[in-house]
Amino acid sequence: MPEPRFGVFLSPAAQGLEELEEQVRAAEESGFDYVSVQDHPYVPDFLDTLTLITHLAARTTRIRFMTNVANLPLRPAPMLAKTAASIDVLSGGRFDLGLGGGRAWKEIAGLGGPHWSPGDTVEAVGDAIDTLRTMWRPGRTATVTGGRYPLRDVDTGPAPAHPIGIWLGAGGPRMLDLLGHKADGWIAPMRSDHSSRVAGQDRIDAAARAAGREPRDIERVMQIVGVLDPSAAPLPGTDDVPATFAVRATAEDWARLVTDAVTAQRFDAVNLIPQVGDPEQLRRFAAEVIPRVREAAAS
Repeated sequence: MPEPRFGVFLSPAAQGLEELEEQVRAAEESGFDYVSVQDHPYVPDFLDTLTLITHLAARTTRIRFMTNVANLPLRPAPMLAKTAASIDVLSGGRFDLGLGGGRAWKEIAGLGGPHWSPGDTVEAVGDAIDTLRTMWRPGRTATVTGGRYPLRDVDTGPAPAHPIGIWLGAGGPRMLDLLGHKADGWIAPMRSDHSSRVAGQDRIDAAARAAGREPRDIERVMQIVGVLDPSAAPLPGTDDVPATFAVRATAEDWARLVTDAVTAQRFDAVNLIPQVGDPEQLRRFAAEVIPRVREAAAS
């Protein structure tokens, strides 16, 4: 199996910018593969996620970035395509697009956005994927009729620096089917449990095969909230950890939990959601947990 990748999930709080920058530096220096940043434009204390990622990318050289997930109702697909391609070019090909259909409808509507039904959301995300990929193929004049993002005689471009992956934050069956048909990756819901993750994997695989795709070409990331604590009590079995559980565990138990995610549950990447904003936590996780998981996965 490919070597598992590790990411850190961060919040774009304006009041904590200096601490956030330090966490990103710690993630890059200690060997994490990417940083993902949540996108809730209606939260007053949050910086704009895409602007923040551009800022952070300019202050790093190796680590990758991803939205987790871009709020599609407030970011129309044609302009989101331009922004994503621009970040990718400016960062030297270090950006991928996590995409979501939205959920806080009252807040979204308060900023002038739509209020979609579940069916509307699936259709909008599917249309957005098509529009994004159309806009990322430069040198064309594109016309797209119908759907939520029609284009009329639009000159496409610029091209991203690398093929930007489109990862969907998805949990419902229709969105998982769409993911298997069209998307590049799955960001499993933060509070999903073992059985729902396994069922989600199977549904994505089936949808991919129905669309003539190889399921292994779709990457998958699991998200785990918690803290590394050398004095923590032993964890229960990995299947028994509740979906709402914030993990407090030793490095050995963290490694066991994450190894199960990348082997038995077939995830390619694990997104750590730090329970405390301490850069030293990231350094310790990278030094004490990541090597154990990679060694176990390789064997």
